[in-house]
Amino acid sequence: MRRASFALVAALLCASPVIAGEKHYSNQRFGTSVSFPAEIFSRASIPPANGDGMTWFSTDGASLAVFGGYNVLSQSPGDLIAEAAGPGVTITYSRAGKDWAVVSGTEGEDIFYQRSEFGADDVVHSVILRYPASLKAKYDPLVGPIAASLDGP
Repeated sequence: MRRASFALVAALLCASPVIAGEKHYSNQRFGTSVSFPAEIFSRASIPPANGDGMTWFSTDGASLAVFGGYNVLSQSPGDLIAEAAGPGVTITYSRAGKDWAVVSGTEGEDIFYQRSEFGADDVVHSVILRYPASLKAKYDPLVGPIAASLDGP
């Protein structure tokens, strides 16, 4: 019995992303939430009047935007990926499921990663991580845990 309990605890710990010195943010309007390293993304933007999200900045040029919004255009996950493409943007990775989309690539000197999840009440919850390509080794390991922590009601 003790061995089974230990195995269950170990499995739960492995399934939950852990971010050292994490800050947990949840916006009041849509309930979009995410966890991220507070020591890296230490400077927050001024909250927008509509309460749809926030952006945090690092001292070395990276940013982390977390927001929710109504899907007023009835976009699909594939539509969100197509929307990310544009002049000066190179898409290097994209995947979509029934209720989620991930797109990553480069724009100018920056790498970007966006994850969006389609939630209840036709709300899309999103996180966008953007950082200088020269800092890829620092930020790439953070992408997975931050993206995995994205949640909405």
